[in-house]
Amino acid sequence: MLGKLRDIIVAVIDFCHKPFAKIIPTQTFRYIACGGANTVAGLLIYSVVFVRILHQAEYVHIVGDLHITSRIAAWAVQFLFCLPVGFLLSSYVVFPESQIHGRVQLFRYIMSTLIFLLMSYVLTKVFAIIMPIVRADIANIFVAMITTVLSYLTQRFFTFKITPEAAIEVSEEEVEEEVIVD
Repeated sequence: MLGKLRDIIVAVIDFCHKPFAKIIPTQTFRYIACGGANTVAGLLIYSVVFVRILHQAEYVHIVGDLHITSRIAAWAVQFLFCLPVGFLLSSYVVFPESQIHGRVQLFRYIMSTLIFLLMSYVLTKVFAIIMPIVRADIANIFVAMITTVLSYLTQRFFTFKITPEAAIEVSEEEVEEEVIVD
């Protein structure tokens, strides 16, 4: 089932990649497509949870005297959905050639996600405190660009790192594909 779903997702992304093939490598395009789709899904989930389920309440009662804001509760639901979806897309669609064990990939993915969450927070604070003349929305775009590029590099060269043996197999497959396509 997962293999068939992966094949469909890859086929759709690769079809959309054709106009950009000369300027964006396939793996990078897949990363952008999967990350973009996961981001949009997260935004939709956040909106539905915050507006429809929590009815924009100020606080959500957790247990005892523990309360959190509805915004944080909606973000937590979104995060709990997007983390595994992002991992599965990265593992099976973007970096399927990685030979690192799945549980190691998952641990690395969670750690890097948490690091980039912290980095986003710190960079947002830096822009707000050190450079308050920069508009908040522009600063947010810069933060997103910085963390996205660093996240891609981390995923590619650490979380889903390709072993030398797998790199040789991939490059041989690419050569065969180029011969067939040409």
